[in-house]
Amino acid sequence: MAARDDVLKLQSRIGETIVGQKGMIERLILGLLANGNLLVEGLPGLAKTRAIKKLSAFLDAGLSRIQFTPDLLPSDITGSEVYYTAEGKGEFRFQQGPVFSNLVLADEINRAPAKVQAALLEAMEERQVTVAGKTHKLPDLFLVMATQNPIEQEGTYPLPEAQMDRFLMHVKVDYPEEKSEREIMLLVRAEEQPSTTAAKQNGELVSQQAIFDARKEIRAIQMAPAVEQYIVALIEATRYPERYDKQVRGWIQIGASPRGTIALDKACRAIAWLRGRDFVRPDDVQSFAHGVLRHRVMLSYDAQAEGVNVDKVLDRIVELVAVA
Repeated sequence: MAARDDVLKLQSRIGETIVGQKGMIERLILGLLANGNLLVEGLPGLAKTRAIKKLSAFLDAGLSRIQFTPDLLPSDITGSEVYYTAEGKGEFRFQQGPVFSNLVLADEINRAPAKVQAALLEAMEERQVTVAGKTHKLPDLFLVMATQNPIEQEGTYPLPEAQMDRFLMHVKVDYPEEKSEREIMLLVRAEEQPSTTAAKQNGELVSQQAIFDARKEIRAIQMAPAVEQYIVALIEATRYPERYDKQVRGWIQIGASPRGTIALDKACRAIAWLRGRDFVRPDDVQSFAHGVLRHRVMLSYDAQAEGVNVDKVLDRIVELVAVA
């Protein structure tokens, strides 16, 4: 399994440069393997940007960073038709925007208005961009990692549900453990030494073909009918929670769409492959149910009034739904 060896090497090399965020790194790799996009939420300074930069540094892939601001225009993301003149003749040519890259960091995506956020919709779902009636294909290896700050809400534009549903996972990033804090300090200090930094960067890049080969192997991962039914039951529980618990019914306004089922299936098969198995276990489903569903379940006003967050609701659903 040369592809798995390459992917594990990629994960390990990123882990050597980012301390205390093992879960985020694993989910970033999973997003790449499952051919999905990630919404990463966390306070500033928790290595969100650093993670995708290091992924680009160790993977043979380009990286574009888009800093979302209120004055951003859709064409600043997708590109636009530019008029060129030569020898007395003029023509419009398409000038590619930063979305035409393998890895796209949409930094603080909720800082820009809805029409700018929507410029990413077609790119994320269809892997193409349409400008002036012409369709332009994006690279075969393509991943959007959007970040947002969970605290500052003033001057922000919440992502609409239709766009949230396009993300494979909603990853929450928390502070590292206390024992990791000193390691972070020492790591940054070491990186300030040019010789150390150069040594870290040296090494063969993981090829894009390794990711494509990994995706082929992941598609062959087996899933027992009982596990498939368990995934479906979890999704159904978000739509019809009254079948399990009346209190949960009062907490949920809208349940997960079929994209949630598809995303959970992809994530579980990818993690099984990454962990060296050719089959999916129920605990794989339970491990990633929160990340896949937390942005797809809309809570009611009652839940908000009671101070109930979506993770608590999903905890309860996982507890109530029995493994077939």
